[in-house]
Amino acid sequence: MAVWDELTGQADAIAIVEAAAEASSVGGSGNSSMTHSWLVTGPPGSGRSNLAYAFAAALLGGDDAAVRQVNARTHPDLGVLSTERVIISIEEVRALVASSQFSPSVGRYRVMVIEDADRMSERTSNVLLKALEEPPPRTVWILCAPSEADLIPTIRSRVRTVRLRVPDVREVAELLERRDGVDSATATRAAREAQSHIGMAHRLATNAEARQRRERTLAIALGIHSVSDAVLASAALLELAKADAEAITEQRDSQERDAALRSLGIEPGGTIPPALRSQLKQLDEDQKRRATRSLRDGIDRIMVDLLSLYRDILLLQLGVPGEPINLSILPQLESAASAATAPETLATMDAIAAARRRIESNVTPALSLEAMLVTAIRRVTR
Repeated sequence: MAVWDELTGQADAIAIVEAAAEASSVGGSGNSSMTHSWLVTGPPGSGRSNLAYAFAAALLGGDDAAVRQVNARTHPDLGVLSTERVIISIEEVRALVASSQFSPSVGRYRVMVIEDADRMSERTSNVLLKALEEPPPRTVWILCAPSEADLIPTIRSRVRTVRLRVPDVREVAELLERRDGVDSATATRAAREAQSHIGMAHRLATNAEARQRRERTLAIALGIHSVSDAVLASAALLELAKADAEAITEQRDSQERDAALRSLGIEPGGTIPPALRSQLKQLDEDQKRRATRSLRDGIDRIMVDLLSLYRDILLLQLGVPGEPINLSILPQLESAASAATAPETLATMDAIAAARRRIESNVTPALSLEAMLVTAIRRVTR
């Protein structure tokens, strides 16, 4: 079925939800393969939301029209909760729960998808719990989270879990070649450097600026030979994270604002009547919150890239066979491996993990990065 074509490396998970969708179309909700509450788990980049929306499309008919509407999030029987903020608000969940009570308008089911369900507080989760305990007979909930442990136990007990695995580099590269028309060498390098994160692999394969920012990140880390270098490197990495975040959000923000202006009957560049300014103010506030989240995500992407760098260096120091993630800079990796010991490299990796936790706890990124990068000071090799 074409609905599953965008997924890769998840044959077992696809088999479960495909069987449930097919059973529901012939045997109704009483069939043992089908349940009203699902949880899709898996590491970042494994395709949790992709599987959720493919499953939704299958439940909503599975034909090309349903797939297109689900992909555009315009299907009348599809409810979606996706946030760019750090947490999902209780008001958002209440609104989705209210809409879940409606009967399907064109299909057998009304499907409600919550991306990043792990971003709900316990109080917000309890609002959802009531809907999962007594769902309407034709409503299906599909939640997405990194793991079952990220949700409260009472919700975990009411969902059927489908676990995704990390696809291998070959599978991700083949997807990029087939879907995006990327050449084999570029696709393989992007998949490897993204560590099989499908979304990031797509970005590295199709965006030269994203590739350059990643290369610059690694070069900055490898050039730290003093405390002053570490301080300067911290500032440089923050600038790279900001540039990356702006590149992701700028075009989307502009498109959203243009669409909002058109919906209000205002020409681009035209004067906004005072009575309508409050509606655009809400959009501006939403975009600012998204920018904050995007910057935090950009900093975390840098951390992940640095972990891959020091992972490669450590394996070289230990003499472990295998292809490095950052194969394109192998000579620099070998030089860095000779400039430090394995315990020093491990200490830097521990510092990166600690910095990620601190930033997630709202410690100032600049201070966290500086403390982290001081551990990356290495002697100059001749």
